[in-house]
Amino acid sequence: MNLTDLAFAPALEQAQLVRNRDVSPLELVELYLQRIEQLNGPLGSYVTVAAEHAIADAKAKTEAIAYSTDDLPPFFGVPIAIKDLNPVAGLPCAYGVKMLKQRLATEDDGVVTRIKQAGFIILGKTATSEVGTLPYTEPDGFPPARNPWHLDYTPGGSSGGSAAALAAGLCAIAQGSDGGGSIRGPASCCGLVGIKPSRGRVSHAPHGDRLSGIATSGPIGRTVADAAALLDVMSGYMTGDPYWLPDPTSSFLSATQTPPDHLRIAFATAIEPIGVADASCKQAVLDTVQLLQALGHTVEPGCPDMGDLIEPFTIVWQSVLSEAGIPFIFLGKMNRWLLNRSRFHSSGKYLRAVSKMQMIARRIVTFFDTVDVLVLPTYLHTTIRIGEWATLPPAKTMAKIIGWVAPCPPFNATGQPVITIPTGFDPSGLPIGIQLIGRPAAEATLIALAAQVEAAKPWNQPRPLFATEDR
Repeated sequence: MNLTDLAFAPALEQAQLVRNRDVSPLELVELYLQRIEQLNGPLGSYVTVAAEHAIADAKAKTEAIAYSTDDLPPFFGVPIAIKDLNPVAGLPCAYGVKMLKQRLATEDDGVVTRIKQAGFIILGKTATSEVGTLPYTEPDGFPPARNPWHLDYTPGGSSGGSAAALAAGLCAIAQGSDGGGSIRGPASCCGLVGIKPSRGRVSHAPHGDRLSGIATSGPIGRTVADAAALLDVMSGYMTGDPYWLPDPTSSFLSATQTPPDHLRIAFATAIEPIGVADASCKQAVLDTVQLLQALGHTVEPGCPDMGDLIEPFTIVWQSVLSEAGIPFIFLGKMNRWLLNRSRFHSSGKYLRAVSKMQMIARRIVTFFDTVDVLVLPTYLHTTIRIGEWATLPPAKTMAKIIGWVAPCPPFNATGQPVITIPTGFDPSGLPIGIQLIGRPAAEATLIALAAQVEAAKPWNQPRPLFATEDR
């Protein structure tokens, strides 16, 4: 295996190579740090590269496996990237805000603790949109994160840096978070697998949930198996969590090895009354539908009514800016506008919005009484250029955002699990993905179905030219 192939190898394969002593943790870390040094400048995927920390950890792990490979945690020695909304003790955590660039985290986020316990080595922190509010990753004071498939385009947001780094072979797997599509959008834009877990599947420890249950951490991987295995690592109750689910009876990784039973599947290519998917995104859904039918599932048109969710969801979502307490002058144009809007919302209006969002969510989930899975486009059109909306007034930018990401936020409101999988490329050579939405707590069904699709139509062969050409 050459070094490029090793950099793009699935995380589970790398973990096995380490166990077999075919490659050492130090060799993996040095490979990725070299690639980061070469490629991150134009890509903008990492905002902090923790080279010294990663090398020290890799040396210790390499020394440990020289004596024994017994009882190693599942991802021992595998390099990972952490989104810069999730604190890692001793590393900067800026949340995409330029005034916080030098702010060091004093403790690990709960999900980071679990990632470390699984044996991962943290390479650094990846770029996010400012406070994680936007579906493109261009925060003031930082280089924009770019899509490795075409550097003029965004990798999405707010987990854009994680997706860009993984797609470019600058880590083996990545952590992201999703409060309105922030895992699914970047995964779709970059040709990756992203899972937004069910509400309560992944802990918010050691802090509380700030957005009434709409946001969660989740995995971004090259393969369904990688994403499922990282979800196994991330999942589980921590003392005091406001939401939690029982542990699954078997691992999510094991779900990739058992084809699903016959499923009743609905699909749609529009989100009424917001808009219809463009030709490429529509075709991605229709191609998936055809494949699902060939695999023996029952597939029919259908979609719950979700149009009246925009107002209450937006009130809840933009409230994170008030909660963050970042001074107005340190925010970018779009977030200043959102913060001003949120200041006109009383606590009573916020609670009414939460209640309305929950009532609409009940109606959406009821749709799944007769359907196992819903197939939707991840976004309503393919990815946008860097800075494409930068000169627009904020209200017009907001309308553009809603018209792009509309298929994602409803399932943050409901708390349902969703997996985004790649389906191919648009005429410009940019990746496209679709969403598989499941019943509450039914990640295993989605993972099994996604793995079945992956086996029937593998997607892990293409690599961005930017990340593979000689430099």
